[in-house]
Amino acid sequence: MMLGNVTKLFNPKSFRYICRNVSYIQGQAPESKVREYFYFIDHQGMLFLDDSKMKNFTSCFKEKKFLRFFFNQLRINNTNRYSEFPYVSLCGKERNFVRCDDYPIVFTHVIEKSPDEYYLAHNHASEMLTIKFEPQNIFMLPETGRVYHPAYERVGSIGLVQSKLAIQFSSHFMFQNGEENPPTQFTFKGKTYDLLSDWYYRVATKQKSVV
Repeated sequence: MMLGNVTKLFNPKSFRYICRNVSYIQGQAPESKVREYFYFIDHQGMLFLDDSKMKNFTSCFKEKKFLRFFFNQLRINNTNRYSEFPYVSLCGKERNFVRCDDYPIVFTHVIEKSPDEYYLAHNHASEMLTIKFEPQNIFMLPETGRVYHPAYERVGSIGLVQSKLAIQFSSHFMFQNGEENPPTQFTFKGKTYDLLSDWYYRVATKQKSVV
């Protein structure tokens, strides 16, 4: 049965959500030996089948080895299919189209791998999915209060910090230019960093120019 899904998508050009009708069948085969599936990533970094009626911890994907493979294969969708899904994870003969609440990489907690060496784990795979933590590149968008950190270039170079972790970070921000502007300094493990916000604006502007 063909599914008509109304999807709620983030439009980087306007920083607003838009709705579009998308029709698909989970597991459809548009060509020989190719299967297509459709997924959604929420702002907490949990992965769901896009057409799941209930999206909560019970219905999300939890198997860490699967999550590691899925997110390691994730990239910008340049397949010319389902542009409403900005990302795709190519897993063998499967095309897994992905949309998300904000950005697909969502950092959930800090992992200390050795003294003075910290990583951000993402998308609930713990130590199986990590990116080196760059405290100087933490960024908070004043309009939304959401916090970001650099991510993989193949998915657009920006990752969202999960709200729980963002709240922890926020108590260590300093706002020398007023709280209506991004924070200017961030203290982590007793060391204060001057924040480099230019990276976020540079990457976000580049993304908007190609959407």
